[in-house]
Amino acid sequence: MHQGRYVFAQLMQHLPLHTFRRLVAKYDGNRYVKRFSCLDQYLCMAFAQLAGRESLRDIEVCLRAHQAKLHHLGIRSRVARSTLAEANEQRDWRIYAEFAQALIATARRLYAAEPLGLELAQTAYALDSTTIDLCLSVFPWARTASIRHGGIKLHTLLDLRGAIPAVIHISQARGHDVHMLDQIVPEPGAIYVMDRGYLDFERLYRIHCEGAFFLMRAKKNLRATRRYSHTVADRVTIASDQTVALTRQIARKDYPAPLRRLRLRDIDTGGSIVLLTNHFALPAATVGALYRHRWQVEIFFRWIKQHLRIKAFFGTSPNAVKTQIWIAVSVYVLIAIVRKRLGVTASLYELLQILSVTLFEQDLLQCMLERHIVQESDDPIAKQLILFAD
Repeated sequence: MHQGRYVFAQLMQHLPLHTFRRLVAKYDGNRYVKRFSCLDQYLCMAFAQLAGRESLRDIEVCLRAHQAKLHHLGIRSRVARSTLAEANEQRDWRIYAEFAQALIATARRLYAAEPLGLELAQTAYALDSTTIDLCLSVFPWARTASIRHGGIKLHTLLDLRGAIPAVIHISQARGHDVHMLDQIVPEPGAIYVMDRGYLDFERLYRIHCEGAFFLMRAKKNLRATRRYSHTVADRVTIASDQTVALTRQIARKDYPAPLRRLRLRDIDTGGSIVLLTNHFALPAATVGALYRHRWQVEIFFRWIKQHLRIKAFFGTSPNAVKTQIWIAVSVYVLIAIVRKRLGVTASLYELLQILSVTLFEQDLLQCMLERHIVQESDDPIAKQLILFAD
């Protein structure tokens, strides 16, 4: 049996620590720090995400049980919950935000050739947000539009190739989703798939002028006149494909260019949805299939809420909450990077479950993952347990 490095240490070996140290120096993260460094903090929080720890006390007890092994994991200091709590409260969360973005850049390069299941040459993104509920008595700064509820919003621009988040932004829950469009720098040629909550013609026209494309559901009160009807090959799923112009004066001022309007039929329910896009070259069937891929961002939100620790927080300040969220995102992306680098075919869900119980084993990471992978079952009930399959 292999008696080398622990699985946790092998996993952390894929982190770009030179980037981490540069960010710590940029934000002076180790200022006045004698023992418990920013790297120690990150490794403890990453361990909590991988092992499914629920509190600072859980982290302290588990790591102290393996006190003799901590040096081999990269943790150089003694772990105490008070020290970790103070680090989460005071160390700048932007260190971990920019570090997660560096990991995201690496993951996107690795998944650039990932098949999308569509004949699509452009990069496609799905944009959406999810609300993380917080108790107002504990997090009074997280007040929403309702005086009885608290929370924050996690806005995510997801690259549909590989389900890797390209942009993540944390905001107050009281803000409207459409303001997230101001945080995005449109990528020429890319397609942004959104729900109707992001329908703002002034912002959409900015995307259009930057040479990018958008695809979204239309609101029921949309007023537009038909300019031209395109030929539809599949009348079963596509009711109409038209070039339209906005009729309301304010909307036409904000978006003076023509739009493409498609009405898609839902064979199962008998209903229909209306889509708007500025992309006129894609076949109507591809447009419909691409919009259905928007569901990947919903699966991403469900996955991180169920399998990462971003619902029970280890600190109460905005800095502590943001630190925990960004470290959770970086752990998610790290698992995706390891999966691609090692050529493992298992889903991220399976990898996380395997890693959660093998962090202190001394076995080669790739061999251990391949040995523990469960063969895919034909039983539909068993497949329901795999919430995130790549």
